[in-house]
Amino acid sequence: MKISSVNYLFKQGVRNIWTNRIMSAASFCILMVSLLLIGFTTLFIANINLIIGGIENKNEVIIFLNDDVDDERIAQMEVTLRNVDNISEILFYSKEEAFSDMKADISDADELFEYLGDESPLPDSFRVKVENIEEMSATLMEINRMDGIYRVKAPNDFVNILTELKSFVSIISAAILIALVIVSLVIISNAERASVEMRKREIEIMKYVGATNSFVKIPFFVEGMVLGIFAGAAAAAITIVCYSRIGDVLMSDTTIWTALGAAGVISTESVIWKIIFGYIAAGAVISAIGTVMSTRKYVKV
Repeated sequence: MKISSVNYLFKQGVRNIWTNRIMSAASFCILMVSLLLIGFTTLFIANINLIIGGIENKNEVIIFLNDDVDDERIAQMEVTLRNVDNISEILFYSKEEAFSDMKADISDADELFEYLGDESPLPDSFRVKVENIEEMSATLMEINRMDGIYRVKAPNDFVNILTELKSFVSIISAAILIALVIVSLVIISNAERASVEMRKREIEIMKYVGATNSFVKIPFFVEGMVLGIFAGAAAAAITIVCYSRIGDVLMSDTTIWTALGAAGVISTESVIWKIIFGYIAAGAVISAIGTVMSTRKYVKV
C-alpha cells in the first residue's frame, strides 16, 4: 500500500471520530470505564501480592544447637548456612542473649532467676530467613543434615497456608483480569457495531467500487486506536488522582501495616508511569481490536 493511501486512511479514521461524535463519545465512555475496572483490579491485586510478600518476609526458622557445640563449630555452621541458596538472612542468637531477653520479658520472676543463677539454661541458636517459602521443605532437609543441631523450629503450617494463598491469589487474579479484558472487548465491539451499522451503506459502496477489506478496516482501526489512546489517558488521570487519595487514607494509620510486616500500599509515585503507559497501550489495543471485530460482518459484501 502506498504511503499516500496510508496517510489518507489515517486521516479518514481521525475524521470519522468527529463526524460520528455522538457514537464516538459513547465508545469513549464505555472504554474508559472498562479500563478503570481493569486498572483498579490490577492495582488491587498488586497490593495484595505486596502484603503477602511482607508476611512471607517475616517467616523465620530457628535452629537450636546442642550444648556441646563450641565456637569453632558455630563458625563452621554459619559458613555452611550461608552456602544454602534459599537462605537470605542469618543471625546467631547466643544463649546469653536469649537468657537476658527472657529476664527482660519476665520481670516478675526474680525468684526463678535467682534459682537458675547466672548460667543460661537456654541453647545457642541461629535464626534464619528463607528467600522462597515454596522451597522450605528442601531447605529444612539441608539444615537437618548438619551436625550439632538439637532441634529445628519452622512454621510449617504457616508456610503451607501462605503457599496455598499465593497460588489461589495468582489463579483468581489471572482469571479476573482475563475475564475483564474479554468482557471489555465484547462491550466495545458491540458499541462500535452500532457506529458501524450507521455507516453500513458507506461500506457497501466502497466494496462495490473495488475497495479491499484492509482499505475498509484501516480507518475503523485508526478510529478505535485514537479513541483508545484518549480514553486511556483519561482513565490514567482518574486512577492517579483516586489511587493517590486512597493511599493517603490507608497510610494515615501505619499500625496495621507494621503488624502485617508490609511497608504499606504501593505508592503512586512508584507506578505513575506504568499506569500512564499501561492505560494508553491497553486502551489503544483493546479499542482497535474491538473496532475491527465489529466490521467483520460488513466487509463481506
